[in-house]
Amino acid sequence: MLVYGDVEYVETVGEKQTAIANRLDEMAALPPGSERHAALVSAFISASELVQGLIDSDTLMRGVDALSPVHISGMECLSLLAQSTLQSWQSGFSQAPLPVSFRNQLLSFNPDQTIRTKRAEGYAFYALYPESYGEAALRSGLGSDTKVIGIRSIGAGLSAIVAAALNASPAFTIRPMGHPFHREVRVDPAVTALLTQDPNAAFAIVDEGPGLSGSSFGAVADWLEAAGIARERIHFFPSHAGSLGPQASASHRERWGSASRHFVSMDELLLNDRSRPLTRWVESLIGTLQNKLEDISGGSWRTLRYRERDSWPAANIQQERRKFLARTKGATWLVKFAGLGESGSRKYKIAQQLHRAGFTPEVIGYRHGFLMECWLGDALSLDQQPIEEDKLVRQIGAYLGFRARHFPAEPHQGSSLAELREMARYNTRQALGEQAASTLDLTLPSANGLSGHVRRVFTDNRMQPWEWLLIGDRLIKTDALDHCTTHDLVGCQDIAWDIAGAAVEFSLSAQDIDLLCTIVEEESGHLVSPALLSFLVPCYLAFQTGAHTMAANALTGHEEETRLRLAVERYGLLLRSQLEHPGRLGFNKEQDRVPAG
Repeated sequence: MLVYGDVEYVETVGEKQTAIANRLDEMAALPPGSERHAALVSAFISASELVQGLIDSDTLMRGVDALSPVHISGMECLSLLAQSTLQSWQSGFSQAPLPVSFRNQLLSFNPDQTIRTKRAEGYAFYALYPESYGEAALRSGLGSDTKVIGIRSIGAGLSAIVAAALNASPAFTIRPMGHPFHREVRVDPAVTALLTQDPNAAFAIVDEGPGLSGSSFGAVADWLEAAGIARERIHFFPSHAGSLGPQASASHRERWGSASRHFVSMDELLLNDRSRPLTRWVESLIGTLQNKLEDISGGSWRTLRYRERDSWPAANIQQERRKFLARTKGATWLVKFAGLGESGSRKYKIAQQLHRAGFTPEVIGYRHGFLMECWLGDALSLDQQPIEEDKLVRQIGAYLGFRARHFPAEPHQGSSLAELREMARYNTRQALGEQAASTLDLTLPSANGLSGHVRRVFTDNRMQPWEWLLIGDRLIKTDALDHCTTHDLVGCQDIAWDIAGAAVEFSLSAQDIDLLCTIVEEESGHLVSPALLSFLVPCYLAFQTGAHTMAANALTGHEEETRLRLAVERYGLLLRSQLEHPGRLGFNKEQDRVPAG
């Protein structure tokens, strides 16, 4: 299934240099503490993106990963910031020394150069803290002669952290290329000879993951073994302690099972009984907790929202954000990972803006990756407590109109209509067969004539009934901050994407959809194209079919698989109905509503 995408940002070096310098100035103005440390980590993440972009550009020109002047100076620059980050963490945020030479090295790169950068998924979504890699390195027993190899993108920064913790030379970084399940590396032979000349040195391969196949880790280890490095000298620094995913090769799986792996979890880093930094960050905002933070990640939040397990909606539990409940004497708060660095700060601002407009829960603060908002424990979601149809449509319309007016996005921040069309055709063929895919190909308009109607915004991308809470006669939208910036291929779209989502998820009639479009137009000041909406409905259904299929395949044998398969069935039936009635926007509640869980 086509589900995932790799979002790139085109920026100038000068823009990144300015952003990093501003974060460091902000840090310098703060007193010692978690906020100052968070500003330093934000600068480190931005610097990692800068160095990744510089090295990628250089590698593209050379055709191989090489120890070029750009590579050497970039990793040296990043190493300075990595050392400061580790010192700040290990000192309990009391020290954050920054070498004078750092700014000079930062500004030595050509500010007019254009680079392509990638936002690291782990920092933005999966509570991956660079500090945990420093802790893992310190506990690894590896020495300063270790050859550290980072896998770009995120591995550029993480390998700098590992090298700094080991007091090793700056890391060398590699970008494996090719099919996601069969990555390969192309390294300058001179670099291979240089790195492997010490017969006793250990090698540390650093990246997030492994994911579905672990082929990036595997490709780098294959390269080292081919160069004569014994398997026992190769160490892995992953972001989780699990095994390789279902798409891994047999040889990679066998090696991973016996390899030396070094990992410190977020829980061990932030929730350990000795220092409990996350608890202290939370208490700095809401006061003393009555109990320990209650983990409701991985779909566990459903135990609090639903009386019966059989009524749980499907959840992609492997990709859910880490979340906890914090209980004080007078209130309960949701503590949810929103992202490190600029990503988290941006989501915090969006959360504040949406709450002030009355659409989302109260948000009280943000601390080094975690956002804290009011937990509305007594409210029922719309899959448990229906609302009168006219009120539903009007409140959803007001919410979507607000997003369309206030959260514009850049043209590159989402898949093109042509890419969505190809996804829909491919997923339909995988789910419903070749004949259905051919029917979709014939009935779905060309993307070329519709592209002019697209006005990209930061869409919600999660319109399911359980994402809405009913308080009195007022709807509150939950989980509204970042689903258009994840690593799926949808990204930011025209607000018609969310209208399509609402139409599907609530089985809206044609009249309801017309009213919803009218309200969105009034609230946003921009027209909704009926032709674009008609185009996006089957695309939405094909994407959801693919996304739930991929999630189910990754959880074979788990109880969640059943719920996900039911959702796949529902979206597949609705997609087939759309193919039988091309251009139809309205849904028949009796025939089209199929339980999602």
